[in-house]
Amino acid sequence: MRLIYFFFFMLITVGSFAQAKPRESLDPTVSEIWDLKPVKVTPAKNVGDAPSDAIIIFDGKNLNEWTSLDGTPARWEVKEGIFTVAKGTGDIKTKKTFGDIQLHIEWRAPTEIVGEGQGRGNSGIFLQERYELQVLDSYESVTYSNGQAGSIYKQSIPLVNATRKPGEWQTYDVIYTAPRFSENGRVVSQAKITVIHNGVLIQNDTQIWGPTEYKGLPVYQSHGKASLKLQDHGNPVSFRNIWIREL
Repeated sequence: MRLIYFFFFMLITVGSFAQAKPRESLDPTVSEIWDLKPVKVTPAKNVGDAPSDAIIIFDGKNLNEWTSLDGTPARWEVKEGIFTVAKGTGDIKTKKTFGDIQLHIEWRAPTEIVGEGQGRGNSGIFLQERYELQVLDSYESVTYSNGQAGSIYKQSIPLVNATRKPGEWQTYDVIYTAPRFSENGRVVSQAKITVIHNGVLIQNDTQIWGPTEYKGLPVYQSHGKASLKLQDHGNPVSFRNIWIREL
């Protein structure tokens, strides 16, 4: 990174002296970078599948990458390449911890929905165990806008409602930037999130104002890397094809 900063410093310095010259007379090679090359990543053949540098969080076979919040094995049901919330067994979280990530996750609200509003296929995806991206059947159900599918729960309303029918698979592709804190615990920069729901942009570099709270306003507390957590809200929501790229 220091080399990159030095390069741009020199470029700006050279550019400031070159302002007196006509642009046509400038050397185009001055602004070319050759010695720094991006790492090669092999993209997936199918849309939604994991690229070569991804961490597979669920491979369709077991929950070995997950644990209950108390450290015991995750007890959600795994069947036919998917796993489903087992009511009353509690939230689960990844054994690995993360900071900035790209996340791909697919979820499905049950076909048979019991209840309305927040009772319709409710779960949640908690980045760093704190910041909730809402999972909910919002196809036709009515609830508060900052609590519908794709919302940053009780904070940011999605730009549009891209929810498919209950029983159909939904996709979230997420770019998440973790918050930064100073040595004394003060917020240097808030967490940010971009979410594409079923191919549609619904959160665009959205600032997260603090940990998800059901009541009251969010207040940041300093933390480091943490797990990805999925919520047991009592509804049989299913998940599949989950992978993460550390950024």
